[in-house]
Formats: sequence, C-alpha cells, structure tokens
Amino acid sequence: MGASADRGRGPCAVRRSGMKAVQYREIGAAPEVVTVPDPEPGPGQVLLKVSAAGVCHSDIAVMEWPAENFPYRLPLTLGHEGAGVVAAIGAGVTGIFEGDPVAVYGPQGCGRCAKCSQGKENYCTRAAELGIFPPGLGAPGAIAEYLLVDDARFLVPLHGLDPVTSVPLTDAGLTPYHAIKRSLPKLVPGSTAVVIGSGGLGHVAIQLLRALSPARVVALDVAEPKLELARSVGAHEALLSDDRAPGKVRELTGGLGAEAVFDFVGAQPTVTAAGAMAAVEADVTIVGIAGGALPVGIGTTAFEVTVSAPYWGSRAELVEVLDLARAGAIEVAVETYGLDEAPRAYERLHRGQVQGRAVILPNG
Repeated sequence: MGASADRGRGPCAVRRSGMKAVQYREIGAAPEVVTVPDPEPGPGQVLLKVSAAGVCHSDIAVMEWPAENFPYRLPLTLGHEGAGVVAAIGAGVTGIFEGDPVAVYGPQGCGRCAKCSQGKENYCTRAAELGIFPPGLGAPGAIAEYLLVDDARFLVPLHGLDPVTSVPLTDAGLTPYHAIKRSLPKLVPGSTAVVIGSGGLGHVAIQLLRALSPARVVALDVAEPKLELARSVGAHEALLSDDRAPGKVRELTGGLGAEAVFDFVGAQPTVTAAGAMAAVEADVTIVGIAGGALPVGIGTTAFEVTVSAPYWGSRAELVEVLDLARAGAIEVAVETYGLDEAPRAYERLHRGQVQGRAVILPNG
C-alpha cells in the first residue's frame, strides 16, 4: 500500500530557517558545526529527521586524505551511519509513511546492475560511473538534523529497535557480519577465529562470532581497555597485539594457527601478523583501511590461505544484522554526543578514547 505525494508534502510546507549539520569544509581542517539550507524531497526521495548518526574511523581517513587525492566535493556533511523518522516523502514514493522509524543502508548503488539486482549495492558496478556516493562519503551525510535519501529502497524498518544503539549496526555491524558470514563454513567445532582490533567494529565481530559459530574467539588489541571490552562481550582469549601475538595464537592452537583471522585495523604490522597466524586453508579477511597488504603465494602464507578485502555488506545482510540485534544476540557499546559536540567526538575517536562507537544525536 503506497503513500500519496500530497501526504508527503505536508511537513515541507512549514519553512525553517535552515538546519544544523557537521561538515568537513576544508582540506586538513577539523569538522565544523554549520547551518545549511533545509533539504526537501523531490520525486522518489525521502526526508528523514535524524534520530542518531554514527561516527567512524572511515570519516577520519577521509579527512586525512591530501588535496591531490581527495575524491569528493567540499563542503561535505559527514556521517555514513544514519537512523531516523520519515519526515516527508516525494512524489511517487510508496510503501513507506511519515513517522516510520528506519535505518539507512549506506552503500547505495544504481539498482540495475547485476550486483545491485542481488541486493549487493555495496558492489555496484556503475556507482563510480554514475557519481553515486554513500551518505557522508561523497553525498550529504547523517550528522545533521535532516537527511535526504534518494530512494526508499535504502531504508530498512527498525521494528522497535532503539535507533541510538542500532545505528552503528548499519556499518559497524553490517561490515563484520558480511566478513564473518563468508567464513562460517570453516568455523566448525574446535576451530579458532582471531579478531584483530577490538574497537568499534571488532567488539561487534566478537559477538557475531559467538552467536553464529562454535569457534574459540581470540581478540587482539594494543590497548587494555579494548581488551577488557573484548572480554566483556565474549572473547575466550584477549591478547596484546604485538610481535609475539602470532606465536601466542599458534601456541593456543597446538601450532596449527587460526581458521579465520579478521583484521579490523588493516595496518601493515597487523596484516603481516594475520598472515603469520593463519592455518592451512584459513581465511584472512582485511577489513581495516590502514593501507596494509598481504602477499599471496607459495611460501608467503600457509597452504591455500584465502586473503580478501570485503566492503560493507548487502541490503539483505543489514536486515539479518538488525534481526540479530532484535533477538539480543549483539549489542553495540555506544557513547552519545549532541550535534554541537560532534567535533569533540571525532577528536576522542582519533585519540583512541572511544569505547565502542560514538553516536551523535542531532535532534536530541
């Protein structure tokens, strides 16, 4: 049952003087809280009043790119994790209504290529050609009072979930879920899975591994508070991530190594360590974006080790992640901030002081 265009135009008839948003405005500068024009939905679009928006290391990576490599237009409203309430709908939108609480599927694609037809818009083959960008990663993001979404298919109903604790699941839950799901056939009883980096994504990965597999879960991190977080969410072992970590993992596994290693840091030292602790026929999955790479070839790793670098996840997988949260299988540790505090949240994240995930409440 669809909604009419007239119903969707109602809230837009009330003019506002502009909305607050957090933007990256100049190469090398800190993000700023600014006032920007109110967005209004055109045909096929949906306007959300943002309930919660996540802060991510990917945002910091974007803000650290030099001018010669910067791929987006500035100013850029940040935030690729978003959840909110439908405030208005454009002409032609059906199946969604004002007041519906929804989460935003971030990696948006063309909707027509072979990958998009499978719901794998994270691997859209035409996004670059058509200039399609995720919110906060090229398109205006969710750390604002309102967010304009180009198509209702990018919205997933929350069905009773708290937007504050569930908004990180759109990336910090979906990304590790997609990575882990691929390796589940190898995580049989008696197997070992290693999570490198027990922060925002890693602490969710630990919970997913415990919920979805019988594997022993070993968490690695350089900070004791992150190791404490790993233990609290179910890691069987929590070890310091240093030069001795691969040897300790092999010792725990009787010299065999781990059947799956998930690196949520992605720096060269952690990627190298991941290869060194991988068992024969293991999966090494590089999720972190710190630039590390693992050579593949005879003698560089154990035999038939598979190395992959996945990106985000499919729309169907986001639905599955939210279902897991609804069932109580996963819960994200969050710190909350008002919109005006967002620059401080980025500072704390950059210094490694955020436990779990930082969430901005633009209308809180």
